[in-house]
Amino acid sequence: MLKTGLTGGIGSGKSEVSKRLAAKGAVVIDADKIAREVVEPGTPGLARVVATFGDEVLRPDGSLDREKLGSIVFADQEKLAALNAIVHPLVGERVARLQSEAPTGAIVVYDVPLLAENGLAAMYDVVIVVDAADEVRIDRLAAHRGMAEKDAKARIAAQASREDRLAVADIVIPNEGSLDELDTRVEEVWAELLERAARG
Repeated sequence: MLKTGLTGGIGSGKSEVSKRLAAKGAVVIDADKIAREVVEPGTPGLARVVATFGDEVLRPDGSLDREKLGSIVFADQEKLAALNAIVHPLVGERVARLQSEAPTGAIVVYDVPLLAENGLAAMYDVVIVVDAADEVRIDRLAAHRGMAEKDAKARIAAQASREDRLAVADIVIPNEGSLDELDTRVEEVWAELLERAARG
């Protein structure tokens, strides 16, 4: 099994790369998706988030109001740390289970937004960083997610710098151009991953 860490700052296009690798046959384990699942209504994770942050982080239907919670934790490092202390262990358990279910010889891609921030590079055989300039990411967040510029800048500031992220990269996928250019680069990267997997 080739354990591949895939990361990139918010708005870098990491999800696009993740989708393309999955289409090529990678087993993708998406930490963000799992982080959402472990705080769905009725889970112990959501109960702990509410106990820590109060009922105001719930929507009327009882689901987590991510925007509300985000506005609380991204403005306060201690609150962010408290949220991570709840969610990260739950995500870790689920990831371990999915990993144990992957077929022998699989290329397992762990889609981990905070890989650089949490010093996780050593856990992977290969680390791929999807990279784009901050200005490009801010424009994308405005265009695709309707995020205000100050919110986009705050999210970017809360994550690792480009330099820190690139410092842990074995492979870099620049993503400031077209989707066709991205396809070409992902094709090259997939060939490299297959080669590394074959070498064992």
